[in-house]
Amino acid sequence: MRIGVFQFGASDDLGKNYARMTDAIEQAAREEVQLLVFQECAACGYPSVERTDVEGIDFGELWDYAEKIAALARRHDMYIAFGTIIKREECFFNSIQLIGPNGKILGAYDKRALWGWDTDMLSNFSRGRSQGIFSIDGCKVGFRICFEVRFPEYFRELYKEDVQLCFVSFCDVNEKGDPDRLALLKAHLQTRAVENIMTVVSVNSTSKFQTAPTAVINHNGVVVAEAPANEEHLLVYEYAAPKSDFGIEGRRVNNAVLLSE
Repeated sequence: MRIGVFQFGASDDLGKNYARMTDAIEQAAREEVQLLVFQECAACGYPSVERTDVEGIDFGELWDYAEKIAALARRHDMYIAFGTIIKREECFFNSIQLIGPNGKILGAYDKRALWGWDTDMLSNFSRGRSQGIFSIDGCKVGFRICFEVRFPEYFRELYKEDVQLCFVSFCDVNEKGDPDRLALLKAHLQTRAVENIMTVVSVNSTSKFQTAPTAVINHNGVVVAEAPANEEHLLVYEYAAPKSDFGIEGRRVNNAVLLSE
């Protein structure tokens, strides 16, 4: 499966975000990407880092742009997943929306690990409940959002369901560079990949200095592709499920023991 992740600097300007996402979709289509994934809150900006608050969002306008993205997915026969904020009744959710190549919404994954900006009065997100697992062209794919990378349990759920490929969408940025935090979050991603025998793909905003990478990390925890830091970029990677080998079997056998205890 040919996959792509696009990093850019989102903002509170919905039209500007949509324009950048449109350019990315067109570029991805030229590169024959089958599944394109954007960062956390790409469509609307992440509060209070890229926008002031949730209440200021015009959800009608945001939905109109989502429908236009769905039309692009249909035109290019592409799966597209993008970060956004969803309002259900009186609750707000930090969400990843997945659109199929037929232009239909296949589902959403709502962030569950909430803290800091997720829970302050400017955001006040509600906790999601779904596991965020989808079948895409015969491959089980999972989605996770930002702070969840700190918790192995969210990724162990994916392992139990035989997920092969996981995307982690971030808005983890800072006013200045922080090499230590960047190294730590990359290490978290590598650990989640190797302990669960899955390819983990991260995508982060570039609205400020990145403190999490946009990268592809294989099932052995090796970074096999990485976008240049702090600049708009489409990263494309040809994903194939790994063939079983001595190391993979060792992890599977011992994971089975741990999960049976």
